[in-house]
Amino acid sequence: MASFLIDIPVPSMGATVNELTVIGLKTKPGDRVAKGQKIAELESDKSVFDYEAPADGTVIALPVKSGDVLQSGALFLRLETEDASLRHLEAKPGAAAPAASAPAAAKPAAALVWTPRATKMAQEAGVDPAAMTGIEATGPGGRVSGDDVARWLANRKS
Repeated sequence: MASFLIDIPVPSMGATVNELTVIGLKTKPGDRVAKGQKIAELESDKSVFDYEAPADGTVIALPVKSGDVLQSGALFLRLETEDASLRHLEAKPGAAAPAASAPAAAKPAAALVWTPRATKMAQEAGVDPAAMTGIEATGPGGRVSGDDVARWLANRKS
């Protein structure tokens, strides 16, 4: 069976989730992947989940990096495969491989975005996240992570 290229979009996580953050990548262009193999870890405003390869194949392009905030439906991965069940995702003839995205601009302190874990940790500590002044956002995409909250809480007790 002949191989062909497919373009795999960023998954849709429902009507109210329009973007996902790339937490980490487990593969790179040129890698062979197996169907069901973990290739990335993604986070929505509600959960963190593993993104698995939809088919056996070779990663041709992965135009994202850790920390990128992706819109649902945007190109996530280009894969060379022989899986005919994914023919509906075939890349357009002559389409160039996508380039890596540009880094996201830093957000002002008033516009910090919190991971779900960070919000929960602050609330469990009895602190309103909006009242946490001076917290450093070192998580993916400039988000406040659970580690940031733990560090802030530890410094507050010192």
